[in-house]
Amino acid sequence: MKKLLLLHLAVTISFSAFSQNSFTTIIKDSKTAEPLIGATVSLIDLNKAASTNADGLLTFTDIPAGKHRLEIRYVGYVTKKDSVVLPLATNEHLIFSIEPSEGEEIDEIIVSTTRSSRTIDNIPTRIEVIAGEELDEKGNMKPGDIRMILNESTGIQTQQTSATSANASIRIQGLDGRYTQILKDGFPLFSGAASGLGLLQTPPLDLKQVEVIKGSASTLYGGGAIAGLVNLVSKTPGEQRELNFHLNGTSAGGLDLNGFYGQKFGKSGMTVFASRNSNKAYAPGNIDFTAIPEFTRYTFNPKLFVDLGSATSLSVGLNSSFENRTGGDLHYIKGEGNAGHSFFENNNTDRLSSQFSLKHRLNSNSEVNFKNSVSYFNRKIKVPGYLFDGIQYGSFSEASFFTESDKAEWVAGLNLWTDHFQENIKTAVPFRDYSQTTFGGFIQNNIHASDWLELETGLRGDYVLDYGFSLLPRVSALIKVSDKLNSRIGGGLGYKAPTFFTEESERIQYQNVLPISTEFNKLERSYGVNWDINYRTTFSEAITFSFNHLFFYTLLNNPLVLEPASAGQLRFINSSGHMDTRGMETNLKLTYNDFKLFIGYSLTDAKIHAGNILKQNPLTAKHRLNNVLMYEVEDKWKLGAEAYYYSRQLLNDGAIGKPYWIYGFMAEKLWEGFSLYINFENFTDTRQSRFDTIYSGSITNPVFRDIYAPLDGFVINGGLKLRL
Repeated sequence: MKKLLLLHLAVTISFSAFSQNSFTTIIKDSKTAEPLIGATVSLIDLNKAASTNADGLLTFTDIPAGKHRLEIRYVGYVTKKDSVVLPLATNEHLIFSIEPSEGEEIDEIIVSTTRSSRTIDNIPTRIEVIAGEELDEKGNMKPGDIRMILNESTGIQTQQTSATSANASIRIQGLDGRYTQILKDGFPLFSGAASGLGLLQTPPLDLKQVEVIKGSASTLYGGGAIAGLVNLVSKTPGEQRELNFHLNGTSAGGLDLNGFYGQKFGKSGMTVFASRNSNKAYAPGNIDFTAIPEFTRYTFNPKLFVDLGSATSLSVGLNSSFENRTGGDLHYIKGEGNAGHSFFENNNTDRLSSQFSLKHRLNSNSEVNFKNSVSYFNRKIKVPGYLFDGIQYGSFSEASFFTESDKAEWVAGLNLWTDHFQENIKTAVPFRDYSQTTFGGFIQNNIHASDWLELETGLRGDYVLDYGFSLLPRVSALIKVSDKLNSRIGGGLGYKAPTFFTEESERIQYQNVLPISTEFNKLERSYGVNWDINYRTTFSEAITFSFNHLFFYTLLNNPLVLEPASAGQLRFINSSGHMDTRGMETNLKLTYNDFKLFIGYSLTDAKIHAGNILKQNPLTAKHRLNNVLMYEVEDKWKLGAEAYYYSRQLLNDGAIGKPYWIYGFMAEKLWEGFSLYINFENFTDTRQSRFDTIYSGSITNPVFRDIYAPLDGFVINGGLKLRL
């Protein structure tokens, strides 16, 4: 009998040792005791990880008995390491508190562009994030729009398309602006007629971060992302009130008044952004044409967030912008116009777009999402003897399902995208009205293949009415050689539906441009690959170093080009040739105590192949160099010096633009609730009108040349930032 009892006891102990257990934990802020949503908890020895839900909870199941090491990570917080012994003595939830990070370097960044719940360090797709202090510092230079934020990033160039009205588009890796998709919180709001002014009408104060994917990304959000995509991620309300005001003035007659408010109230919250941005007509030197047009713009973006239950959340928002801008002859704009001073270009725009998002968590691992946006864009362009007047209506709807396990994530969904343009005023060409409807379906997968390999694959199928079907596969891999060294490689296919809203037609205000037609036009198709190497290390507590090097290649078949037609008219056709762009980007970052040094270099070789003719893509600087040195004493001072180099560029008239440097200096003094700053932008007064011409012909009937260098020259701006 005694032996039987001993045997029974041994079996019981053995069974307990190998039994599976579960436990639930809550992650909280150590100072406020508020639960943290999306904190990542890893069981290091078991290679398991999960993220907390809307209540800061997560549950692990099927965990063997024994002691297990934990690692808790959350963006903006100090990484915490602890342990848990299973089985637990009680059924109560384990509570872990983590501390907000006091340091400047935040390695863990949550990105939303790829619809993944992983941090940027564990996503195979190469994503560049402009966030936090960098976004704030760039906002000091151009608080009225996001051109400066993007243009000073390696491999990105903002191309001015109007000499007098300063309209601009974005170029990534040497490809024209129409091949880059711009999103706001995952909604494609800046396409078609709305693309030419999108960068100019987006102030940065309500942005949490800007996420950039370079290279083919059409698999993620559909056509138009051949060169890449830019996702502008808005701020969301927190438990603590955020009330910020940004007031800025410039020596060129600019005035920016921006305000942002955000706060959460129990199960609801809201954010409100409002701004008034304006500038007087400005022309430096003895130039009659405006380098900065006269404009006034009002922006109002309210957004409401509601938790409909423990598993369901809703957000509803509105983006609105109303602007009138007039550039041209400075005498005319000031009311001194006459027969010799009569040229002007007036842009009048009204922009409205909604954002609706509904998320419902089915269980701890799965959720469904639905989002919808409806947009309205009304634009009038008037020059002497010509008026372009049209309205664009668009919509975007997406339903998706997300699920995750210990090693994999799956996202699948359906899209419906509509784009309708209606021209209101008859011009010398037939009405250019069109309607494009695109049906799409996609599936994406992230898999933790091993400790050293993360894989991401995707497949999208889009059907564009009148233009046909596109199948878009995509694959990326993250190879972790060590904690300090990793590499990403990826590629995919892309396409772009034809439209007459391009940089070429924008430059001439769409005058004499014939409508797009299925008789002459078809989808542009592409494929692209990227490969990068990343290294970062710490030499001491005072010195850190990081290095990133990227190789890229994109081939675009049957590119859309603007060619002469009959009777002085112009028509877009698909070239029988192709265009390709190849090159590399290098980024270095070195920190020493309070100093930070950034060096970026890009080599871009973009060529057009048309039969036996080979030429460079115009307005593409083959060599660019970015240099930024920052000195920062936390919560006291920020000092920054910048130097940017652009090499020679081929112009559309066959001429070669001159190389140039741009220099800048910024200083900011910070106090607890406010800061004062001053910025000396382009203090060497580099501008195209000093070393090259910007137009030919007469001043009353000018023919403008390509703009490849700044026109405004040396401008001082400064302001006040309030944090209440």
